[in-house]
Amino acid sequence: MTVLHLADEGEAADLAAFLSRLLHYDRGAAVRLQAAGTALAVFGRPPSFEVLAIRAVRLAKPYEDGLDVTLDVTVSAGELLETVDEVAATAVVPAAVTGPPWAGVLPPRGGWQAEPGLPAPDTLRALVAAAVVEFRSRTGELPDERRTRAELDRIGREIWSRTVGDTRLPVRVVHAAQSLGFLPPAPSGSTQAPDEAPLGLFSSGAWLRLRTPYGSIAVRRAGLGALGFSVR
Repeated sequence: MTVLHLADEGEAADLAAFLSRLLHYDRGAAVRLQAAGTALAVFGRPPSFEVLAIRAVRLAKPYEDGLDVTLDVTVSAGELLETVDEVAATAVVPAAVTGPPWAGVLPPRGGWQAEPGLPAPDTLRALVAAAVVEFRSRTGELPDERRTRAELDRIGREIWSRTVGDTRLPVRVVHAAQSLGFLPPAPSGSTQAPDEAPLGLFSSGAWLRLRTPYGSIAVRRAGLGALGFSVR
């Protein structure tokens, strides 16, 4: 049994919240865990968004029962969530599962360069809100004979594949960040929390990554559906 000792109760609560949100979109969700020392990265793919979500978790100490150097395993998100003890700030790594194809295709660890042009958080929130309103309006106007899954998907792809401002970042990346709690709403009466760190946009090869204080969303510009890219 591999026990993860998280840095504190807050880290345990954040991990549980992230896993719960992934399971909201896919009850059979898997996550890939990668860790070394006292840093743990949790990768997941909410199917509705076609992106990779990465939640960084701080560990209080390395692993017990033999794993004292590194950890790299794909597990059930639901089984991992069941083991999270927020009071004790621990989690038990479940048995490995046969990972979905995306679990073998992760963004590079290094080589990231800052990309210019990312709007402020309040602008991003407004952009997502407007896109949601447009999607609901356009799909709501469809006659019954055209209200098919293919047509809904077509409208969704058109809206969510648009880029943000002058960047190459698809709007669906920002939507995913907001839906997974990485881009929380601004406090009432304010467009941005006083202690909210600025967001960052980075690129490495074919990948783009939106970094927030709460996690990152990565997307491969050629799409995640194909398998013609590096596996590690």
